[in-house]
Amino acid sequence: MNKIKIFDTTLRDGEQSPGVNLNFQEKMEIARQLEKYGVDIIEAGFPAASKGDFQSVREIANTIKGCSVTGLARAVKSDIDTAWEALKGSEEPRLHVFIATSPIHMAYKFNKKPEEIVEIAVEMVKYASKFFPVIQWSAEDASRSELPFLAHITEEVIKAGANVVNLPDTVGYTTPKEYGAMFSYLKENVPNIHKVDLSTHCHDDLGMAVANSLAAVENGATQIEGAINGIGERAGNAAIEEVAVALHTRKDFYQSYTNITLSETKRTSDLVSKLTGMAIPANKAVVGRNAFAHESGIHQDGFLKNRSTYEIISPELVGVQQKEVVLGKHSGRHAFRTHLMDLGFTLQDNQIDSLFEKFKDLADKKKDVTDDDLFSLVLQKTVNSDELYKLDSLQVQYGSHNIPTATITLTKNDGESVQEAATGSGSVEAIYNTLNRCIDSELKLLDYRLQSINGGPDALAEVFVKIEGNGVEASGRGLAYDVLESSAKAYLNAINRMIAIQEYRKETKQEVM
Repeated sequence: MNKIKIFDTTLRDGEQSPGVNLNFQEKMEIARQLEKYGVDIIEAGFPAASKGDFQSVREIANTIKGCSVTGLARAVKSDIDTAWEALKGSEEPRLHVFIATSPIHMAYKFNKKPEEIVEIAVEMVKYASKFFPVIQWSAEDASRSELPFLAHITEEVIKAGANVVNLPDTVGYTTPKEYGAMFSYLKENVPNIHKVDLSTHCHDDLGMAVANSLAAVENGATQIEGAINGIGERAGNAAIEEVAVALHTRKDFYQSYTNITLSETKRTSDLVSKLTGMAIPANKAVVGRNAFAHESGIHQDGFLKNRSTYEIISPELVGVQQKEVVLGKHSGRHAFRTHLMDLGFTLQDNQIDSLFEKFKDLADKKKDVTDDDLFSLVLQKTVNSDELYKLDSLQVQYGSHNIPTATITLTKNDGESVQEAATGSGSVEAIYNTLNRCIDSELKLLDYRLQSINGGPDALAEVFVKIEGNGVEASGRGLAYDVLESSAKAYLNAINRMIAIQEYRKETKQEVM
């Protein structure tokens, strides 16, 4: 059985998904869960991209000890220097440095000849080896590169000190047969290829990212890169959870295994989905709501007689609980704490106390509080703790023959109170116009999404919004029993995050991009 290393890029390539904007607490929450999930390498970000990215990468590298942490760098000395400063405190400082190798990229992006690209790649790998014990070199757009040149530059960077060679399908263009053949070609034509791990990095533009990654494993790859839920640039990356479950379920074919703790799959997927605001399609493989549903009468009959007739993956394998414990208003503090521990949360006593009060408030309005309710409740509390404005009161007047009017009172963290009222064509617009007045700013609503946590008339409402103001975009989430309250909380959460970004940029004198 071959060990396949899992390289997770949720916090780097995944965060480049349009509309995704994670703050530091959210990145750290995801990093801790990825460590628990059992990935081998976490790509925490691109340290040279901004001071915010640098600080996030540094803190994650200094905190996470159960797996390797890496950061991305262009083949530029300043990027490598910045990455070292961010990563030098990690258990195993690891650099991910890249340069493009396809004719179209070399000609139009770099305006350089192939031999010049080889010279840069070799020089930068040698330079990085002065600092980093592990260097991963990536041939950007490898799948559209000429194979003899790809073999030549790979041989040279291995001589220079590369420990991992990554061959990305950067634009999601290749097919499993072609991608597998590329790995075979390098195995046969690079004399020192045995000295490195060969890695995949596949995008899903043609819907073949997972298939291409697995084809590479068949042809000698020992590392797979991807992101949770397959998020990432354009159509996204190979979905880590799909790759891990495929290698486990078909280990008879692939003769490979990973260190992934499969029972943490659903929790990891849900965490990333909620923090990024990217909903999981119901028919998504492995983690979708319908992944284990059987509606066809023929399927149901066979399933009831023998589950294996129509179920190749058990829900329990990936952490889907068929019978969850339900808490209610009579549940005590001990049961509440124990259940949170069972769900995988590690919280301090003061956090438990605060959450228990919110749980009791929710239980008074909702008969049964489910695992999904608790998950959203804890997440809302732990990642949005530092806020400039807090919602003190909300009142909305609405009628079929009246103009919707909202009255809102906010409390600033210095104790000052702000109250405003405004109208709108609908209740939500009235709320958002009022909040704009409260902060004396005209913000643009770019996205608004509403979903329920579980079903039923007493379900919690979760709202995701994205706003823009003064050249800064920010997203926010709100959770409440009432849809309007949840909408207000989401918008206010986005406002707080936007203000934090603006203040940070002032302090660091960053330009608004």
